[in-house]
Amino acid sequence: EVQLVESGGGLVQAGGSLRLSCAGSGFTFDNYAIGWFRQAPGKEREEVSCISSADDTIYWQDSVKGRFTISRDNAKNTVYLQMNSLKPEDTAVYSCTIDPWSCRYLRTATMSNHYWGQGTQVTVSS
Repeated sequence: EVQLVESGGGLVQAGGSLRLSCAGSGFTFDNYAIGWFRQAPGKEREEVSCISSADDTIYWQDSVKGRFTISRDNAKNTVYLQMNSLKPEDTAVYSCTIDPWSCRYLRTATMSNHYWGQGTQVTVSS
């Protein structure tokens, strides 16, 4: 059974940092692209970042470029999202998902066609 478990969220002041983790099991972790999405209250879910099985990274939101860093530790079956210089507009539930092919396909992930974790809340106060 595929399982994705996010952790590391919390309440932080603007300018602070958090590191999110996405731990996976039930699949061959090394072979999958893994990405982060976020959903703020009253807004659509948006793609944030992805790391491929070859360690290629992409940041889809211009607002996070230079502040967020995605990485993976295949030995621990975990992907990380290091978030620095956090802003109130980063407040959202952050969820991870996987794709056996690529970040390109992962970007189109929906609740019905991909596996997702339960999400972790990130709240940035001003």
